[in-house]
Order: sequence, then C-alpha cells, then structure tokens
Amino acid sequence: MGFKLVARDKNSRARAGVLQTAHGEIQTPVFMPVGTAGSVKAVNQQELEHQVKARIILGNTYHLYLRPGLQILKAAGGLHKFMSWNKPILTDSGGFQVYSLSHRRKMKEEGVTFQSHIDGSRHLFTPENVVDTQRIIGSDIMMALDECTPGTADYSYARSSMELTHRWLDRGLQRYRETEPLYGYEQLYFPIVQGCVYPDLRRQSAEYVASKDCAGYAIGGLAVGEPAEKMYEMIEVVNEILPQDRPRYLMGVGTPENLLEAIERGVDMFDCVLPTRNGRNASLFTGQGKLNMRNKRWATDFSPIEAEGAADIDRLYSKAYLRHLFIAEELLALQLASIHNLAFYIRLMAEARQHIINQDFTEWKKQMIDQWARK
Repeated sequence: MGFKLVARDKNSRARAGVLQTAHGEIQTPVFMPVGTAGSVKAVNQQELEHQVKARIILGNTYHLYLRPGLQILKAAGGLHKFMSWNKPILTDSGGFQVYSLSHRRKMKEEGVTFQSHIDGSRHLFTPENVVDTQRIIGSDIMMALDECTPGTADYSYARSSMELTHRWLDRGLQRYRETEPLYGYEQLYFPIVQGCVYPDLRRQSAEYVASKDCAGYAIGGLAVGEPAEKMYEMIEVVNEILPQDRPRYLMGVGTPENLLEAIERGVDMFDCVLPTRNGRNASLFTGQGKLNMRNKRWATDFSPIEAEGAADIDRLYSKAYLRHLFIAEELLALQLASIHNLAFYIRLMAEARQHIINQDFTEWKKQMIDQWARK
C-alpha cells in the first residue's frame, strides 16, 4: 500500500499521483461516487465500472451500520462481496451524518449518542467502535471519527470541537493499530483535519494529524455554510502543512469549479452527492455548462446528450429523448442522467490529471471555468 506522486503542475500545487490499495490502484486526482448504503443511487455496479469508469466508490458507516447491519455484512464477507464490487471502497466514519442529525444526537467525550433516522432507536458511536464497524464493512480506506464543525461556528466552539476530534483520533488510531483486518487485506486509516474557517486552528489541526504518520489525510468541515473563497483559503493553509507524499482528501466537495480550484491547491481525492442528486433532478453537468433537461428547448433537439461523453449513453441517446423521459416521469431518466453526470466528473478528473502531467493545468483550468461561467 502506498502513494506515489508522478507529476506536479509547474504553476500551481496541482499533483498527479497513484494510490495503491488492496483492491487496485487509484490514479489521482480522483472523484469517488457516493454509494451511501452500498449503492450509488440509480446506477448499478456494472454501469459504475464500464460506463462511469469509477475506480473507487464511497460508502457510509452510519447508514451501513443501521441497515443492513453489521451481522449481515460480516456474514456476507464484507461490503465488497455483499454489493459485488471488486474495486476500492472508502467509508466515511459517520461524522458528517452526526453533524446533519443535530436534533437527534448528543456529543460527549466518550463519543456521540444518536437516534436512528429509521426507527428512532438510540446508538453510541465511539472512536473505537467506529474502527470496529469499518473492519466489518471491510473498506480499503476508513476514516477517523470526527465532529464536523458548522461553517458558521464561533472560534470558541470551533477550537473545543477540533480538540475533541484530536482526542478521538488518538483513541481511534490506537484501536486501528491494535486490531487486524477481518478479510485478509490491508485497510488504510485517514485522520481528518478540522478547525472551521480559522487559519490558526486549521494549522494546529493539520500539524496534529500530520504527526500521526498515516497513509493519507482528509480535510473536513468545509462546504458546510462558509463562502467558497474561505474554503479555498483553508485548503491552502492546510496543504502547506500536510505531507507531500500522502494523498489529501477533501470531503463532500462539490461543483466542477470547486474540484478544479481544490486540485490547483493540492487536493487529490473528492466525493460529493451533487452529480447523482442533480441528475435525478434533470440537471446535467456538461463541458458547456449545466443543462436543465426539463426545458422545452430540448423537445426537438435530437443531438447527442454530449458528443464527447465518456459514457456510451451520451452518444446513444438524444437530448429530446432524455427530456421526454423526465417529462413522462420514467425511471430510466434518473439512471441515464446519473450515469452522465458521474461520467462527466470522472472524465474531468482524468483530463485534469493529463493536464498536470502536460504541465498546462493552470491554463486549462482557467479556460474551463471561464467556459462554464459564460453559459
């Protein structure tokens, strides 16, 4: 297991690398489709591999713990076998879900007590049992339990929250190092940098997690209410400190513009629900900007969805047909639009990687963002 940098852009901090995991190598920059409960919404695993060309997907510890539950996952031999996906999986530890369930949870030193959104039952997540849960899930990359601080938090709250995340990290890392994988392959463990929008806290957190000598590092607590420019500032602050020879994962971000801006600042890995969520709502990401497929202008447009698309569906089906499917409320519309958007994101990452290798990433990135802004 390891990470190797293969190129750096000459005019920015953009990097191209290769992350080796037990279920295959991942070329970075990389976008990870979100398969929260062991399924990427509206897209099956064969389509993920062959149409979308995904090389790693994300699952969520909170959701998988509640349903189907650890007993079933263990009996199946882990999530890879349960969902028939033989490529890498990363699992979020549930910190963001804890953040989003603020009315259903209680934070304390031991961990976080929360009520299930399914049946209201009460559960406790600790730094230790979250490691145990991710051992049962069998993800290639597992995340430390953290508190995802709101982007609008005041300094005092942000500092105490960060310090709690650090104490939880120490406990989780100890559990990780004293336990073994259950299915015969290595699992990597990523800590998470917190600190809200305060540069000194972000520096302190980045220094703390970097001292733990882990396989990679995540930047959390961004895109949760703060302005985009503040997010970019925090990425710059953190990436000045995180090790150059380890992957950096920006959690839960975001738009195509967000991704390119973050790559320019040295980020390697991304996930976000935006491609599939937008797809299910008839909004397509394309090289020419976003398209609303319910718009009447597409009713007689028989041109391909996107001529240069990486997915076959972009060439096989017309804009008029896809609009018809949405207007008729056919389920195929959700499938085709989700595949298209995910393929666009992954193709964007592959193009970014090639431009980093070609040493013209900065110029290409500016051209792409200007092009989207004109639409």
